[in-house]
Amino acid sequence: MTEQLGHKAATSKVSRSTSSYTELAAMVRESGLMSRSYGFYWTSLAVAVLALAGVIGAMVWLGNSWLQLLLAALLGCVLTQFGFLGHDAAHRQMFVSAAWNDWTARILSGAGAGLSYGWWRGKHNAHHAAPNQVGRDPDIGPGAVAFTPEIVAERHGFSGWCARHQGWLFFPLLTMEGLSLHIAGIRTLLATPVRYRWVEMTLIVVRLVGFVALLLVLLPPGKAAAFLAVQLAVFGMLLGGSFAPNHTGMPIVPRDSKIDFLQRQVLMSRNVKGNFVVNAAMGGLNFQIEHHLFPSMPRPHLKLVSPMVRDYCRAQGVPYTELGLFASYGVVIDYLNNVGLRARGPFDCPLATQLRN
Repeated sequence: MTEQLGHKAATSKVSRSTSSYTELAAMVRESGLMSRSYGFYWTSLAVAVLALAGVIGAMVWLGNSWLQLLLAALLGCVLTQFGFLGHDAAHRQMFVSAAWNDWTARILSGAGAGLSYGWWRGKHNAHHAAPNQVGRDPDIGPGAVAFTPEIVAERHGFSGWCARHQGWLFFPLLTMEGLSLHIAGIRTLLATPVRYRWVEMTLIVVRLVGFVALLLVLLPPGKAAAFLAVQLAVFGMLLGGSFAPNHTGMPIVPRDSKIDFLQRQVLMSRNVKGNFVVNAAMGGLNFQIEHHLFPSMPRPHLKLVSPMVRDYCRAQGVPYTELGLFASYGVVIDYLNNVGLRARGPFDCPLATQLRN
């Protein structure tokens, strides 16, 4: 009888935990916050296009001048917004029609930001399915930055030194992120049968080659190279800087761990507090917890749903992490510098802990 009661209690706990997201999702649907926000997105698209046209017009007007580097930085900011809008469309946030979202994301990413939608979507979907889980989340896999102790342990010599000091090197590395994203997308399109890959390849090649050609028409080679370097550095810093605080320094999940959806998305994500400027600079990704729970929710609604999610997590006993911008970057730097020295113990799923008690 005792074993039966224990089994029923455990089953009840599992049922409550696995149904917790369903309950929250129902509350959010009833709030109306999953509805499209056409005014926001049509306005954002128009502003982005006009801003891009304005910067290009200013480049042509200014001509051969080192002041072009200021426009290069501004162009990096504008192209970052194209990346954010492409991200939103890829998550089906803009339109009800899946085709409208897909083609909008494909055009914004390829013709605007010079990135491959097909490459990014597959990679990003894997990240959303298992954030911070070893062997499943590509964002913590081997790369220029080592996110797990195992990767740090494999590096020796100069590579090992860089891994031990990668927190301080992180922001300089972000300046290369834009170039890295361009290369990764083209490499994937050449090697992988991504849907509409030749359409994407055409968009990206025309965009990248056309941009370089414009620079060489307007500027001498040296200034053109400097312009391109500044634009790519700003683009990489803003895109990479918007992703870094969201999961870095949060628990790393072992490959074989099981955890329910609500806790998987909340425990491994961190929100960044801020104002309108932070929201715009991070493309709404500072509300990372809400974005992971409701990836198709329009960006302007993430701020509105945040108090509901925070209160619900508190009632469920699920830790909800939220830090200021500079504090979050401090955590990122500290974690990356010490990932090989302060290896966390095996991730202990809160649900499993409850069942053992």
